[in-house]
Amino acid sequence: MPVDPAPQPDTLRLRAGDALLVVDMQRDFLPGGALGVAGGDTLVPLLNVCTRLFAARALPCVFSRDWHPPDHISFAARGGPWPPHCVAGTPGAAFADGLELPAGAYVLSKADTRDADAYSAFQDTGLAGWLRRHGCRRLFVGGLASDYCVRASVLDALAEGFEVCLLGDAVRAVEASPGDGARAIAEMHARGARPASVAQLADAAR
Repeated sequence: MPVDPAPQPDTLRLRAGDALLVVDMQRDFLPGGALGVAGGDTLVPLLNVCTRLFAARALPCVFSRDWHPPDHISFAARGGPWPPHCVAGTPGAAFADGLELPAGAYVLSKADTRDADAYSAFQDTGLAGWLRRHGCRRLFVGGLASDYCVRASVLDALAEGFEVCLLGDAVRAVEASPGDGARAIAEMHARGARPASVAQLADAAR
């Protein structure tokens, strides 16, 4: 399926019904963290641009986070694929240094029970209902990682009937296998996510 062309600025102008979803911008996912994503730290200033734009218009900002128990099923000690990371209440589970959470931001914890994993911000969190109660119809999504939690969140958002704009310059990939990030972005676009960038969003706001 061909990828839709980049949206024109008018289509990116923020309006009532829009929301920002920042996925898992936590210390353990940044370089040097327990499960660091290359370049993850470079997303902080880009996502801060987004939160300022949304906050200035009183539009919802949602921040998801992994909030694992110490013996979570995704950890290698229990047969999972990952080293221990984002254990609830630890420094590694904290949001990235310098990441701006505007007043009223909704912080959403996921994968917070011992025996259930969750990549998507929508899985067992009630996020879809929260967004609908707040009149949200379109999501702008950025964060970590494009081949795991961003991908899962975007696909679930689309399945729930939300329009999604993927901020392609504000995501990075784990790349457990080479090309995973590019494949994930292509899949999200093919399933209906619109390509966008932080620069385009800022330009549309001028």
